[in-house]
Amino acid sequence: MNIIEYKNVDICHRELIVLRDVDFSVEAGEFIYLCGKTGSGKSSLLKSFYAEVPVIKGEAKIFDYDLTKISRRHIPMLRRKIGIVFQDFQLLGDRSVYQNLEFVLKATGWKDRRKIDEQIDLVLTTVGLPAKGYKRPHQLSGGEQQRIVIARALLNSPQLIVADEPTGNLDPEIASELVSLLHDISQSGTSVIMATHNMPLIEKFPAKTYIVEDEKLVVNG
Repeated sequence: MNIIEYKNVDICHRELIVLRDVDFSVEAGEFIYLCGKTGSGKSSLLKSFYAEVPVIKGEAKIFDYDLTKISRRHIPMLRRKIGIVFQDFQLLGDRSVYQNLEFVLKATGWKDRRKIDEQIDLVLTTVGLPAKGYKRPHQLSGGEQQRIVIARALLNSPQLIVADEPTGNLDPEIASELVSLLHDISQSGTSVIMATHNMPLIEKFPAKTYIVEDEKLVVNG
């Protein structure tokens, strides 16, 4: 079953069309790479999934939402089904790891203290950092910080993880560990779409790959 289905979609960024006639689908639990140069439109495509960038033509469905018609009041509900992993972490530096994760849960309606603690323990264990909750982000390595970002993305048990160049600031060994973790997450049933221009990583952890160039999206091979 497809959780995303795009047909003949045009995507704009600041009123300029960056991608034309996009045909793109994602199945539940599938891992997909978006590969292309900086500025090719990868990020705009990812942002269209959570309605930050508009779809101006074509058919665009994600879960039970029609992105060409989605109302503003439905966007928060859509975004709760999607976990987002950025390259630059965007962690709150004045709070501990636990407090960063607690902030997200409370902001999305969690109130039960025991359930909050259990969910934070679960996601930290999933990313291999069960004992780091008390630390501040600056006390962690870059790879550990990105694992915390992945933990944050998993908090509301999303159906889809969107990762925009998540290994861009990391050395090759740590980048490999993170991509391996994302593949493990997809095998547990959560779809993962990862934008990257790191071809060695794609070769090491092969999966379906789309190439973004010249305003087009094409399946590699």
